[in-house]
Amino acid sequence: MAATDFKDYYAILGVSKTASSEEIKQAFRKLARKYHPDVNPNNKQAEARFKEVSEAYEVISDPDKRKKYDQFGQYWKQAGEGFPSGGASPDMGNFDFSQYGNFDEFINELLGRFGGANPRGGGRQNQSRSYSYRTSPGTSTHFSSSSFNDFGFQDGGASSTQDSEAVIALTFAEAFNGVKKRFSLGNETIDVNIPSGAKTGTRLRVRGKGQINPMTQQRGDLYLKVELQPHTFFQMEGDNLVCEVPITPDEATLGASIDVPTPDGSVNVKLPAGVRSGQSLRLRGKGWPLAKGGRGDQLVKVAIVPPKDLSQQEREYYEKIRAIRTYNPRSHLNQFRL
Repeated sequence: MAATDFKDYYAILGVSKTASSEEIKQAFRKLARKYHPDVNPNNKQAEARFKEVSEAYEVISDPDKRKKYDQFGQYWKQAGEGFPSGGASPDMGNFDFSQYGNFDEFINELLGRFGGANPRGGGRQNQSRSYSYRTSPGTSTHFSSSSFNDFGFQDGGASSTQDSEAVIALTFAEAFNGVKKRFSLGNETIDVNIPSGAKTGTRLRVRGKGQINPMTQQRGDLYLKVELQPHTFFQMEGDNLVCEVPITPDEATLGASIDVPTPDGSVNVKLPAGVRSGQSLRLRGKGWPLAKGGRGDQLVKVAIVPPKDLSQQEREYYEKIRAIRTYNPRSHLNQFRL
């Protein structure tokens, strides 16, 4: 295995191998903001860097994926140095990494892309088979939620041994608006219209695009499982779209009107006086498209952020407020003891 095969995701995010999940998240958000396509339109280099950063975060932000990635890194290093005892590959947590011909095969299976690895010498056998899919860039188009009827939501796995599965990664914009994707299935190329409202875990069925049953000569179906790539501002919680908006201490105390981004653009939101950090405000009908039609809600989580650099006048006023303040949020704590 060539040394160039391996990608050091820790180096890509600029964190140490012992970095905490919070440190990894902060590093990703910083880099994602810097290289996001919306900030760097028509910049292919920035787009490639954004995808690389997103892939790194997807792997090492997940404890299970991170553990297996670290084990593969150890295997790759030992493979480059030569294994002891006649060159036999070591056992890495009861997992045989030698089945992968290169890093891409390993990472594609880890992330569920392209239907997994192509093990040398056989490998695991699955009841439902998977193609190696490639998507080519296409024009994003808008589809109504009723378009889901062309695919259908699936609660279980593929129903036939000739059905095929693949994971498809979508940006938030692609999933929200709907998008057309082109797939290569061996010598066949198909265009798939993915309707608006898909989210992580959504299963879409493309009829008659699975493998051919050698006994009946009938073709199974292709199942696409959606995974949303991380977004720098929006997240999903069930059917709700969630975001975190920073506010100042005076806005929290006195109330204010602030602009909040939504998928349709900014809207003005009134903050009630006395709003607390972590409290959520609900924007009805501003969230994710629903399969049954309409939109879910957008939840705006409030984060009170004190200023770090105060002007002299600001500092004087804060000191005056402290001197005359009557409210003590910790007054009830003196009753607690063991």
